[in-house]
Amino acid sequence: MNTLTPPVDAIELSTFHTWMGGDGICRTVTKPNAEIDLPQAKENSIAVAGLFTGKKFPLFIDARSVRSMSREARKHFSTNGRDTRIICMAIMVRSPLSRVIGNFFMGLNKPQVPARLFDEEPDAIEWLKKFL
Repeated sequence: MNTLTPPVDAIELSTFHTWMGGDGICRTVTKPNAEIDLPQAKENSIAVAGLFTGKKFPLFIDARSVRSMSREARKHFSTNGRDTRIICMAIMVRSPLSRVIGNFFMGLNKPQVPARLFDEEPDAIEWLKKFL
């Protein structure tokens, strides 16, 4: 269950809430039981890209509420083969099993930017701040 509450000015998408934090870290939180296919992945990428024009930034992803994600969406989110302003990604996971699955898919879809899985938000944010 997500504990990260989107601010009132967050962009609400079909399966995500996305916003730029005051610390220069973009945040995206999946809605409960999100089923993410390529259209939802592209929708979120467009929102993320529009937050800071011309500036690169870290991305915090709270994926603890994802119910399913298609292979095409995972490939898209790897950032490979597309222009992105993201310099690194920290992904929150829910359980040891989701960590194993997350590591497996990150191995298959090696992101073009540094990416790590985390259990705790403060740890993820500290890691992302190293890239600012």
